[in-house]
Amino acid sequence: MKVINKESRIPLYYQLMDIIIEMIEEGYLSENDQLPSERELCETYSVSRSTVRQAIQELEKEGYIYREHGKGTFVSPEKFKQDLLSFYSFTDEMKKIGKTPSSQVLDFKVIKCSDELAKKMNLASGDEVYMFTRLRLADNEPMMLETSYVPCDRFPGLTKEQLEQNAMYEIFTKKYNAVFTCAEEIFQSVLTREDEAVLLLYRTGLPAMMIERITHENDMIIEYTKGIARGDRFKYHVLLKK
Repeated sequence: MKVINKESRIPLYYQLMDIIIEMIEEGYLSENDQLPSERELCETYSVSRSTVRQAIQELEKEGYIYREHGKGTFVSPEKFKQDLLSFYSFTDEMKKIGKTPSSQVLDFKVIKCSDELAKKMNLASGDEVYMFTRLRLADNEPMMLETSYVPCDRFPGLTKEQLEQNAMYEIFTKKYNAVFTCAEEIFQSVLTREDEAVLLLYRTGLPAMMIERITHENDMIIEYTKGIARGDRFKYHVLLKK
């Protein structure tokens, strides 16, 4: 067990943070494991309660741990790192990290484009689009809630059953020979609404990421999706080059 060096110039709370982070990274503490109590940490490392509390607060800010009122402090689940440099799909990204992706289709219908939606998708007001809402899961844990709009003319015969059995982009490429030429995404930090929190098994008011995606096939927009991703499960990576 590592000890805290009280002669060091490194603040005591920072040394305690390093010890707990190392325990997490080395696998001594796993996802959702409960941390020792404040009293136990004080006794184990011979530090004050204020030192322990400062370390815990900083670890929570950095996303290593989370607290549940009346229950204690726990190790945060691993965040999925999403690289934004190339076209990606939720299904493929989850498979890359060894997770089993799945989707629950909560709603599926054909609607007529409103003026606002028609403008986003370069369609005429009143044109028909499929509208469907999916709960995206990894190893049966809810990760994202997405509502998608795709033009009926481009994907005739699309069904709810197809979306329940196959990944959307797989359907588009294999059944409809779609070619994705580019996609644009807009990210916005939001607070989770109550209806979203219920489906995501998250808490109302916690940070989440709203993601809008517009996918192009040459000059045609073939998908507009608006999703909410749990703030505790995702981080996004962009490489900037001069």
